[in-house]
Amino acid sequence: MPNVVRGDRMAGLLVYLAGPGRTNEHTEPHLVAGDQALLAWYGDNELDRDSALAIARHLDRPSKAFGVEIPGGHVWHCSLSLSAEEGMLSDERWQEIAGDFVTAMGFDDNQGTKAACRWAAVRHGVSGNGNDHVHLAVNLVREDGTKASVHNDFKTAQAASRALEVKYGLQRLESVTAQRSTRGFKPAEREAQARARAQSKHERLRATRATETTVPGLPEGLPVGAPVLAWEQLSGAQRQQRIAEQLRAGQPREALALRVRAAATAAADEGEFVRRMRRSGLLVRARFAEGTTDVVTGYSVAARPEHGERPIWYGGGHLGRDLTLPRLRSEWEDTPTGASAAAAEWTAAKRGRRVVAAGRETREVTGQEWAEQDAKLRELVDRLRQVPVDDRDTWATVARQTAGALAAWSTATEAVPGDLAAAAEALSRSAQTYRRTTPPARLGTHAITGLAMLAASASRGGQGPIGQAALISSVLRLTQAVYDHAVVSEQHRQARLLAGETRAQLMRVRAAHSATQHPTPRPGRGASEAASGPVAATATLERPASYAQPEPAAGAQVSAEVQEMLERMNAAFPQAPRPGSPLPSKLADERAKHHTDPAADRGQER
Repeated sequence: MPNVVRGDRMAGLLVYLAGPGRTNEHTEPHLVAGDQALLAWYGDNELDRDSALAIARHLDRPSKAFGVEIPGGHVWHCSLSLSAEEGMLSDERWQEIAGDFVTAMGFDDNQGTKAACRWAAVRHGVSGNGNDHVHLAVNLVREDGTKASVHNDFKTAQAASRALEVKYGLQRLESVTAQRSTRGFKPAEREAQARARAQSKHERLRATRATETTVPGLPEGLPVGAPVLAWEQLSGAQRQQRIAEQLRAGQPREALALRVRAAATAAADEGEFVRRMRRSGLLVRARFAEGTTDVVTGYSVAARPEHGERPIWYGGGHLGRDLTLPRLRSEWEDTPTGASAAAAEWTAAKRGRRVVAAGRETREVTGQEWAEQDAKLRELVDRLRQVPVDDRDTWATVARQTAGALAAWSTATEAVPGDLAAAAEALSRSAQTYRRTTPPARLGTHAITGLAMLAASASRGGQGPIGQAALISSVLRLTQAVYDHAVVSEQHRQARLLAGETRAQLMRVRAAHSATQHPTPRPGRGASEAASGPVAATATLERPASYAQPEPAAGAQVSAEVQEMLERMNAAFPQAPRPGSPLPSKLADERAKHHTDPAADRGQER
């Protein structure tokens, strides 16, 4: 996975890469690739601050010598990371990967037709999540004073990474072939949120110290009247300790996505969607079209903050690709009356007023309704057996609705997100496609929407009516179908997740309901009922023969863009990187040969 960042402080970047890291996670930082001068000087010796500054001066020399400025900064930084499952690569293999990546990005000499960019690759151990990775620092000013092109560099970096996966036999990114993606957390986002929460919590505790014998939440209690330092007066170690506590507490975006997905799946129209979000405790804010007060184009939500904190808002698209307002609207019936009612609910939510007109979200459901819903789900699952599992749109819709039903169930019965929430999150990954999928109305999968509506009304605490235990079987069968699609689509990571953790989570929920209803085994219980015990919790999904499915495609299929990257890499380095001089290249301004006025250069590389 490539992560590209731009800046203008080469020295700051190299000192950080050679330093201990934010949490002392950097171990034995050293060079694994770069120009021959750097490798001849430093080899694989462990870097310190002085050597990092020397490397930065060497890399920065072209931009300083020619006085070239680049909008956004001349420092191009990219980290290339592997999955923790792939283990560790050797320095030699990372050197080959880094060289191929620089070639694919166009930062090399283009087989002698351009001046090369100066660059270096630093390796300093695994990340906090156990991912082996390497950092590349590139000066975008070439050695003749021209500028390297960074047009569409994010997209190019992704294509180059996919080519590296093919060339070196690495684990391929499944979301590319499946045309889906989930939005991940960047370390800076996590830390910023945790810092804001930690600071608010600390100041709130500081304000209440006069009324309590001790101040809870701090490493050591403080007696009444003892001075409590302000956040700015705490030492760096004390602040980091409080931030780490908030990082361990989880991220608000995950909880928000769970509640929004639950409300969206259980709702029959847009107005009910707004009311259900508010009912679950979310703050809701609509985005109106410019110059209007009744045309909603988007929305954002936030968890209700504690006293002294500020709400952190997230747009629907930041929570999940399937949670944008246009995609959600494609699942609801579009009528003028419904649009007007929805606009009224959006306005009331934004202004903090009561709901305009309560709907079915307020009514209680009976055990009979659960039994009827179970019958409908069984009928739906039988119908879905006729759908080929390589039908991407259909199974993405089924995954999205099933994830929403589990999210609604979790919101209603789990005081703290647990097994149901984790199963919902895993299924939602199969639903977040690049483009819209077939609406439920066209597929006839309203039974899953009905399950979400009933689940949203379940009693808190996980007990619920008797019908809930029976519905777990239908949910497991739907999960089985989504698993089959993942297998045929060669989404091996997603298939393992569904077959392992997700099934175990659902089986634990089923066992809990069965234990509540039948504390002791009943005489004559069949093998299917006994499967709800602990042994079944470790079972994996198996592909049933009843689903008509093609054989998985053989061989690695790559796009034309990735194939072009592979050809570029192989043309530049057919065997190994070409040897170079251990002395730094002489800087010569080649621009004067072609342009008497540097300002007249309007080529692609300016």
